[in-house]
Amino acid sequence: MKENKNFDFLYLEDEDDTINIREVVDKYRYYYKWFLLGIIIALIGAFLYLRYTPKQYEVASTILIDDQKKGGLSSELSAFADLGLMGGVRTSIDNEIGILKSRSLMERVVKNLKLNIKFYYQGRVTQTELYKNRVPFKISFNVKDSILRKLDTSFTITRMAKNAFMLKNSEGEEVSKQYYGESVTTNFGSFVVTPNSLENKHVNQEIKVTISPLELVANAYQKNIKIEPYDKKSSLINLSLKDNIKQRAKDILDYLVNQYNKDAIEDKSFIAKNTDAFINERLEVISKDLTVVDKGVENFKTKNNLTDVVVEAGLILTSNQSVQQKIIGLQTQLKLVEYVTNYINSNTTNLIPANLGLADENTNQSTVQYNELLLERNRILKSSGKLNPIILNLDDQILKLQQSIKQGLVNLKSSLTISLNAAKKEEMHLNSKITSVPKQEREYRDIQRQQQIIETLYLYLLQKREENAITLAVTAPNAKVIDRAYGSSIPVAPKPRLIYMAAILVGVIIPLIVLYLIFLFDNKVHTSDELETEIKAPILGDIPETTSEDKIVILENDESGVAESFRMLRTNVTFMLTGVKGTSKIIFLTSTIKGEGKTFTAINLATILAMAKKKVLVVGADIRSPKLAAYLNIREEKGLTHFLTDNQLQVKNVIQHVKATGFDMIQSGIIAPNPSELLMNGRFDEVIAYGKQHYDYVIVDTPPVSVVTDTLILSKNNADLFIYVVRANYLDKRLLKIPKKLYNEKRLPNMAMLINCTNPLKGYGYGYGYGYGNEVKKPWWKRF
Repeated sequence: MKENKNFDFLYLEDEDDTINIREVVDKYRYYYKWFLLGIIIALIGAFLYLRYTPKQYEVASTILIDDQKKGGLSSELSAFADLGLMGGVRTSIDNEIGILKSRSLMERVVKNLKLNIKFYYQGRVTQTELYKNRVPFKISFNVKDSILRKLDTSFTITRMAKNAFMLKNSEGEEVSKQYYGESVTTNFGSFVVTPNSLENKHVNQEIKVTISPLELVANAYQKNIKIEPYDKKSSLINLSLKDNIKQRAKDILDYLVNQYNKDAIEDKSFIAKNTDAFINERLEVISKDLTVVDKGVENFKTKNNLTDVVVEAGLILTSNQSVQQKIIGLQTQLKLVEYVTNYINSNTTNLIPANLGLADENTNQSTVQYNELLLERNRILKSSGKLNPIILNLDDQILKLQQSIKQGLVNLKSSLTISLNAAKKEEMHLNSKITSVPKQEREYRDIQRQQQIIETLYLYLLQKREENAITLAVTAPNAKVIDRAYGSSIPVAPKPRLIYMAAILVGVIIPLIVLYLIFLFDNKVHTSDELETEIKAPILGDIPETTSEDKIVILENDESGVAESFRMLRTNVTFMLTGVKGTSKIIFLTSTIKGEGKTFTAINLATILAMAKKKVLVVGADIRSPKLAAYLNIREEKGLTHFLTDNQLQVKNVIQHVKATGFDMIQSGIIAPNPSELLMNGRFDEVIAYGKQHYDYVIVDTPPVSVVTDTLILSKNNADLFIYVVRANYLDKRLLKIPKKLYNEKRLPNMAMLINCTNPLKGYGYGYGYGYGNEVKKPWWKRF
């Protein structure tokens, strides 16, 4: 009969299965020390990780990009709009972000800030990186840039005294003793070390100097830096960078923005510089022409004894003045067209001088658009190749505009020539009316006209040079710094609270996973509930695990858990045998495999029955592996095997009394070569009959049923009770099909189950027990 246990369980039930949540929780809760140990180890690991992992600081900066489409910077050139200087290129936010993130720009930042050269102080556990003022010395490299850019090496400097230091190579081997200020020669070049302070500090302090390829360092920072627009409708850009040294991150962002603005100013000044060079070149030529004309006027007046020709011929030429002014204007325009045409033909890849005052507005607009596209192409080309689709598209547009400008100049020249010819015809018509004007006056007017043309062009170019100088002086940067690089003193990584929480979680999860895997691959029987699930046979009780090395665990007045479990077993056995007729009861004990404790159970059950003033006989029927004498620590004498083989022996001749336990016993005897045949010869029935006649209980210790057929042979004697012993954490669950089949087929009469060697503290059987073999005391780490 299975013992009733009054426990409160929480169930999740469906039609077929019942999950005992409390049992699952209790199963894991028993190993709370594992969880505590896991949490402690994880917290220690988290502490060491936080202690020795470099802190990461985040530094951010905000700039405003000059993007007229989104309302960016107000241009400083707006004050000079009346001079026609507002033909600037409209900036694209996406393009500017691409330029800010370009590798070439970052390489210049790394080079100028010397970020590819790092210094480390070797501590007791880890290295600490030093930056700027924290480095106790300065190093000046006398190495070519082409070599220093690709150099990948390291060395160590150890300060020995006030003016000397020891140089070690990358392997830690001493190279030489050097003095501050002297040149140190290496395989990659030479360098000079100078101390930051003359005080005798940092003696014996090792500083490791590492030099990395500039391109690799630039690529690393290029990937780490984040450049994003503030929002879709704004021209604000946020720049952020994480680094283990906050000041270095600030320097990188500030220098990046400054270098970006410097490049933008140079780009914007490029067209003005080209225009300035063109104007100065033309002024030099025109100045020489003007000098020649002035000397021609002087010579003409001297030769013809003229004083003021204008006054003398003023009245005659008044009507011709307006025509002359028109001719001068047209000839000036033709000169400008000629200059610009020659410049375009000889400078196909340079900017075209703008705002020279050509009469054709379409040509002026095309010139401005051509310069804008050329500037944009040069800026984008800095961060991309010539085969970039954008560059190819811009080249196509620039070529078309160049052809359009040339054609416009040709058309303008033709138009001006036609107008000039018409004006000259009108002038000739007027000149024919001036019959009274001397030949000298006409010649002087020709000379004077050339002088006025050259002088007008000279003054015009002087004015444009001043306007261009103003443009150079007020060139505005692309970006206005809203917030310089700043960052909190609180590191953003690693985050202690998150790390400790993760450590606690890991400290719980890892033992949980380990235990889950142990339970998952554990195929042993642990509890009586597992037996009850597989086999519907009555369960007589649980025998708890004991640490005693004695096989007899029942003593007088013993109140231990093991003694109480055998008293409960005695009660349940008595209950199971209530309906059996006769005064003597026959009890058989068996198990599935060897070592489950059936012999141990037999002798202790006999002991507890003997304490109740019952006459008990224990029969060692396991004649293949006799353990009864060894368990009771008595000498081996004649036993069951002798009785079965010797027909002259009587049952009483093989019975011996065990004084320590109070019951009688028939040992197994010697190991016979044919045990099955001996058990089938009929002599064993005499033993059972004798036991029924002289004893209250006959307890028969039989062999395991899965090993031999002896138990099934003996079962024909119609035992009153068949106790099937299952050892917890020992028997494979897959072997439960054997007792299940025996019970269902009723091959063992009045069969009941008994689970041995359980651990009540765990809620299910787990541990070492007794039975066949000596009990092993668990070491401390297993008890933990």
